[in-house]
Amino acid sequence: MEARILWADDEIELLKPHILFLEQKGYTIDTINNGADAVDMSAETHYDIIFLDENMPGLNGLETLARIKAKNQSVPVIMITKSEEEFIMEEAIGGQISDYLIKPVNPNQILLALKKNLLKKNLVSQKTTHDYQMEFRQIGMRLNDRLDAEEWAEIYRQLVAWEIKLQESQDEGMKEIFAMQKKDANTQFCRYVDKNYRDWVNDAPDSPMMSHQIFKKRIFDSLGKEPVFVVLIDNLRFDQWAVLKPLISEFFNVEREELYYSILPTATHYARNAIFSGLMPSEIEKRYPDLWLNENDEGGKNMHEAELLQANLKRNNKNIKMSYNKVVKLDFAKKLVDRFNDLLQNDLNVIVYNFVDMLSHARTEMDVIKELADDESAYRSLTISWFNHSPLRDILKKIAEKGIKTFLTTDHGTIRVDTPIKIVGDKNTNTNLRYKVGKNLSYNEKEVIVSSDPAAIKLPRENVSSNFVFAKENDFFAYPNNFNYYANYYKDTFQHGGVSLEEIIIPFIELSGK
Repeated sequence: MEARILWADDEIELLKPHILFLEQKGYTIDTINNGADAVDMSAETHYDIIFLDENMPGLNGLETLARIKAKNQSVPVIMITKSEEEFIMEEAIGGQISDYLIKPVNPNQILLALKKNLLKKNLVSQKTTHDYQMEFRQIGMRLNDRLDAEEWAEIYRQLVAWEIKLQESQDEGMKEIFAMQKKDANTQFCRYVDKNYRDWVNDAPDSPMMSHQIFKKRIFDSLGKEPVFVVLIDNLRFDQWAVLKPLISEFFNVEREELYYSILPTATHYARNAIFSGLMPSEIEKRYPDLWLNENDEGGKNMHEAELLQANLKRNNKNIKMSYNKVVKLDFAKKLVDRFNDLLQNDLNVIVYNFVDMLSHARTEMDVIKELADDESAYRSLTISWFNHSPLRDILKKIAEKGIKTFLTTDHGTIRVDTPIKIVGDKNTNTNLRYKVGKNLSYNEKEVIVSSDPAAIKLPRENVSSNFVFAKENDFFAYPNNFNYYANYYKDTFQHGGVSLEEIIIPFIELSGK
């Protein structure tokens, strides 16, 4: 590799054999014996990396490091020191060194440090590509097996892990291969859901845990002993949780990380009401008609979540004090942080965060957000940026400091859609791009998943001829009128409501304060 190195050491003449060794490996080395000249040279010449002796007369290594970084923050610096004293290491690391070596150093140590810092991205990319090539075949073979719900969740976990690893890879061909494998997985998963979903919601023995079972199976046993928080981030995909996990792990221990299945439609109206009520939508409509609104009813469809949760607690003999807080505006989120101590008086505190949902809608409607999150990798990056500067981080940190058990989850995921499919409905058909409900719907049966008997999958039937039609994989619905306009407008936007790995298989996390 051709790279230019600056090496500053007051005993630079003694390092001649090391310098010759590196020159034979193709490196260009400029040498200097004091910190002041090293600062000047680094300002005048582009160096790929700098070796810096910690113990030089005049400007010592730490002082030189600070001046070099003040002028060029991005240049990698390797500190070389005779001392192993902890405070020197801490100061050097705080000064953003890339690595450090303890004298005496040998040529192979230096070469390894160079490769680690200059070739790291390439080496990691090569290793990731090689490892995925090894696992590609194994995943492909598993996709041809008769997988159950738990095995599908594990396949999706593997795919998310590889997607995140491969985003750093420079091998575009391997990324394309991964995209094809993920598409194949989604195709087969949709067939699996189509075949088994009716059995799941009617309590078949091998059913996965689903939206309406979360509180009963995972949360109720923790209530009444000490305060508990449930944080639900709307629209949070598993890959978004995967990139938030290291940030949340700074102040929480992750006690449990599992995947569960959203009910259909994978939309807030259905899935989140099911979570809080502990019931399927048709059961909510039957038991609590005043708390359920159908598609064509006027008013917000998730305005009664607190009442549904209260009813759920009462049915299960949980006589506790609870609070329910839905965050849709920044000011309210900040006020929630300010009154954190008041929340500690409750046995259960539920916080619903709508940010990720708003992000997906804003991405559809605002060009600037589209540019910031033009693919899954950028979407994850935007999620990280939001979290790091959000009041949610502040309140989670407060919860962790108190050592309070916390459950973090979501109601459904989203998928980036790319293929429009035609559907025709009357004026009362709902507007969601991933599912339609109505009478006399016209569509190509091969392109969709259909439930002509909503009651069989425990969904309300607004009239005798109502059907639920779900888009699958990366498809989205568009009407024949102005088809091309809407096809282009919604292409590559994140949508929810249909059938895909990303929408259905979602995280449930149990946290404890460190």
